[in-house]
This record gives sequence, C-alpha cells and structure tokens, in this order.
Amino acid sequence: MAFEKFTEEESPYHDLDRMSVKDILTNINKEDKTVPDAVEKVIPQIEQLVIAVTDKMLAGGRLFYIGAGTSGRLGILDASEIPPTYGMPFDLIIGIIAGGETAIRKPVENAEDDARQGWLDLEQYAVSDKDVVVGVAASGTTPYVIGALSECRKRGIITGCIVCNPGSPVAAEADFPIEVVVGPEFVTGSTRMKSGTAQKLVLNMLSTSVMIRIGRVEDNKMVNMQLTNSKLIDRGTKMVMEGTGLTDYEKAKELLLRSGSVKKAVESVSSN
Repeated sequence: MAFEKFTEEESPYHDLDRMSVKDILTNINKEDKTVPDAVEKVIPQIEQLVIAVTDKMLAGGRLFYIGAGTSGRLGILDASEIPPTYGMPFDLIIGIIAGGETAIRKPVENAEDDARQGWLDLEQYAVSDKDVVVGVAASGTTPYVIGALSECRKRGIITGCIVCNPGSPVAAEADFPIEVVVGPEFVTGSTRMKSGTAQKLVLNMLSTSVMIRIGRVEDNKMVNMQLTNSKLIDRGTKMVMEGTGLTDYEKAKELLLRSGSVKKAVESVSSN
C-alpha cells in the first residue's frame, strides 16, 4: 500500500474566505469533534507505549519527545508541565525541538530537514537504552525525527511515535507507533489544527498514565505537585485537610508548607 499524506489532502471545505464568522467557527468545531474518535481507535497502541515507558522510568530511565515545528512545541509543552504538576525532576521527561530553543517561539529555516541533527541533539543528554524516545510528527515524514529514531534503534533504545498518517517513515522507525488518522485539515495542510489536537490528546494520555502508574497520583489527587503559587497552595491545603481530617485551614496550610508536599504532609500525620 502506497504511503498517503492524508494530512496534506485538500480541505473538504471551500470558500473559507467567504464564510461568516459563525460558519467558520461551526465548521472548525465540527472537524475538531472527530479527533477524540480517532484517538479512541489507537488506545491499544497508546497502552503499549505507556507500559514500556513506565517500565523504563521505574528502572531509572527517562522519556524524550523529539519533533519539529508545532509537533516539537507540543512535546516541550507536555514535558514542561510534568515538574510542577507531579513534583518530578525537570530532566526525567524532556522535549527536544528541531532548531533548539529559538524554534520554540520562531521558525528555524530547514531545521526539520536535517536528518543527522536529531540524534546529535539527543546525544547532548547522553541518551541510552535506559530511555524511551518518542518522535512527534504530524506528517510522519520529518527527516529530523526519522534520523533520530533510526539512530536510537541501532543502539537498542526503545522508540515510539505520534503521527497522523498511516504507514509513515517515522512509524517505520518506531517500536511503538501511534497513528492517529484525523484526515484533511479545515485549512488545507494546517496540521496545527486537528493533527495538533490529536497529538496533544495522546501526549496528555501518555504522560498522565505514566505518572499515575509510577505513583505520583493517589486516588485522584496530584499529591506531589509543586507549591509554586497561591492557587496550588490553596488546593494542596484542602487536600491535606481531606487526607488528615484536620479542620483548621491555617494549621493544614502550615503543615503543607513545612512538609513541602501533600503526600509528605499526610504521611507526617499518619505516622504520629
């Protein structure tokens, strides 16, 4: 079967520039509603990647996301949310983007076309077979990602991918390929839309599931979140009150701040 870029096919909508604002919004929303259904179809593949990542992280390994453009930015976004949300060290889930930090805000010309640079960027982190590397590429054809995954596999490093076309070159280099086929975009080729939404949903599922499985969530609570602002301190205080039976808000808050996390605060009361 020949490889087809469904992400680049012409939009089924025409004369977008003549649509009313309401019609534009309604049609974008109509297309967006199809994305969760596409993600649901690949839950078995996501499950296998979650298991692989969990096993590696419990053994001391790390998770890397590597991509270009929107895909790279989504990986960095997911990785950057893990430390404040789950109290994890910043260097356990790492996002890498073609073109480096400059590319987070501005496009870096031709960065995604360099098939060697992806591996060179991973080498800066001393990546090894203890780790898992997930390529994020809507089209599934990004040379930067293909090259990185190919070099990983040569060295026995587990690879995964999140792509939006079936049978892509990126998926061919992944031990755990996740192919979320969302079809043509509302604006032809604008993969920051449905494809980007699909990738974000899968990244949410992957990292959240891993954090739960390695013990960073108890019941349905983020018991290890960093206490970096008033909102999180207030949330944590209420969690301490619930977990310990304390009824005095200020005492619970004091205990939380002294302990440094909800988990430690609750454990300090339980052990007394």
